[in-house]
Amino acid sequence: MIEFILLALLAIFVGAYGTIVGVGGGFVLVPVLLILYPQDPPATLTALSLSVVFVNALSGTLAYSRQRRIDYSAAILFATATVPGAILGARAVTLFRRGPFDLLFSALLVLVAIFLLARPLSAARRRAKAPPSQVTKTITDSDGHSYTYSYNRPLGMALSVGVGFVSSLLGIGGGIIHVPILVLLLRFPPHIATATSLFILTATAATGAATHLATGNLSMDVLRTQGLALVMGVLPGALLGAWLSRRVQGSLIIRLLALALILVSVRLLWMEVS
Repeated sequence: MIEFILLALLAIFVGAYGTIVGVGGGFVLVPVLLILYPQDPPATLTALSLSVVFVNALSGTLAYSRQRRIDYSAAILFATATVPGAILGARAVTLFRRGPFDLLFSALLVLVAIFLLARPLSAARRRAKAPPSQVTKTITDSDGHSYTYSYNRPLGMALSVGVGFVSSLLGIGGGIIHVPILVLLLRFPPHIATATSLFILTATAATGAATHLATGNLSMDVLRTQGLALVMGVLPGALLGAWLSRRVQGSLIIRLLALALILVSVRLLWMEVS
């Protein structure tokens, strides 16, 4: 019972933080599960985390849908584009030496985090040269806030293929890469980027979780025990995160995202030295 309660409390934090930032929270959950269950194979814990991320992303997506902050046209296209990238990444894992690649990627994440923290979002938008804009959107959320932005749709789809590839190659959630791309390169407002990212993550996490179930990496016994505790925590956590997102500024979301990037880089480094 104590283990059940602790897992549920952990999941509340994972659900809230992941929903606010739009990344699902798997980058926090997997390292904790590796510590709590050292006897379990990593594949099982990764599969369990992915299942929880799916529930978290779905719950957050439904909450953001009620807030009318999701760009559905972009989300559907980008989610579709991640699929071939994810397949290529899964096939390419055996071709790479993971150690140097993980070190390089963790350094890249730190650089992106420093960039996000050092340059205010508004200033970055004013100074950045706007790419050719194929699509201009205006979204008004349920609070009456209007967001007008333009983005390059072909560029977004091409980048999403890369997101799927890297996510599958490294075994991390795509949201941790997709949100910076949406904000920095495609110039989405942070609130729209996080909500749209969760929609994309729902599709990719569902595919991954189903694959793990089919291949036997995730058993129904694990789902009925640890999985149930985590889901019972992540559901209210995701709703809490969506509620909190309406009360934080876009600049705070960017800072939380930068912290998430640093945490992921630390995780990659820890996996390399351990």
